[in-house]
Amino acid sequence: MAALMTLIKGLRGDMSEIILVTGSSGFIGAQVLRHLAREGERVRVFLRPESLGGAVAEGVEVVRGSFGDREALGRAVRGVDRIVHLAGVTKAFDEAGYDAGNVMPLKNLLEAVREHNSSLKRFLFVSSLTVAGPALEGIVGVNERDTPAPVSAYGRSKLRAEALCMEFAADIPVTIVRPPAVYGPGDRDVLQVFQMFAKGVLLSAGSQARQRFSMIYVDDLVDGMMMAARSEAAAGGIYYITSPRSSSWDELIAAAQPVLGFTKIHKLSLPKPLLFFVATLIGAAGSLRGVPALINRDKANELVQDYWVCSPRQAEIDFGFRAGTTLAEGVAKTIAWYRQQGWL
Repeated sequence: MAALMTLIKGLRGDMSEIILVTGSSGFIGAQVLRHLAREGERVRVFLRPESLGGAVAEGVEVVRGSFGDREALGRAVRGVDRIVHLAGVTKAFDEAGYDAGNVMPLKNLLEAVREHNSSLKRFLFVSSLTVAGPALEGIVGVNERDTPAPVSAYGRSKLRAEALCMEFAADIPVTIVRPPAVYGPGDRDVLQVFQMFAKGVLLSAGSQARQRFSMIYVDDLVDGMMMAARSEAAAGGIYYITSPRSSSWDELIAAAQPVLGFTKIHKLSLPKPLLFFVATLIGAAGSLRGVPALINRDKANELVQDYWVCSPRQAEIDFGFRAGTTLAEGVAKTIAWYRQQGWL
């Protein structure tokens, strides 16, 4: 990896750039900041007024403001070479809530770029595999030429955001990446799966025997994102950034077993009618409390799908990306980090 970074620096003439990152306090965003620091880039982050921003490293420039604050957005985008837009929401009450978190901020940011930074080299929008919807089979999966068919409000909001990017593409060099499930040190979603494994249980929705899913280790994802953000061939394109092959529940269990040391897993699948009933109740309770629930009927519709699988082929063809971390390596690193932090 060090040799690759040296080569990239050489090709760029060892000139550091100014890169703006939104959503930097999240799991992926924090890893983007570490990646850019290793590369010696100058980093600016856009933080909402209420955001603590995590542990922002020395030398990182902070611009605070809401995505409705045009003046703050102007300050954020002026003079930057590239933008990595990660900010968004994964939970909301309805379509309007998802648009408020995923579409409106993007629109205002793109308008700020068009007004204040005509020389921007690339705008990287981090979307989601949920835009595509599930694949028809679990080996090859969906590719960039397939017509999107999202099955959730979250996926539909990301699709609307992608369409918005393309509306600005005549004025702004845009690239869109669609990650699948992302795991690694700092992630709390896949942590819940490993916590179940450690107790000898797997509780899931849908058919455990049929389900396959694409996953990517967070370091590989960030490598792919930044390769896409710098590739001339990727301008105006949409790419899946994922591992070379999909995984099954049994393969994930096999990768975790040597590290966690469990002897047997008791597999339990919630029947779909029961899952939707429970999810509806949880979603309604969240609405009454005024807090979007982690699971509701809409999210349940994502969980029961058989094949959340996508192909990385186009990213490899256009800018040479290939994820280098195997499932066994990534799982071992992730679990080791969880243990160090006392999370597992």
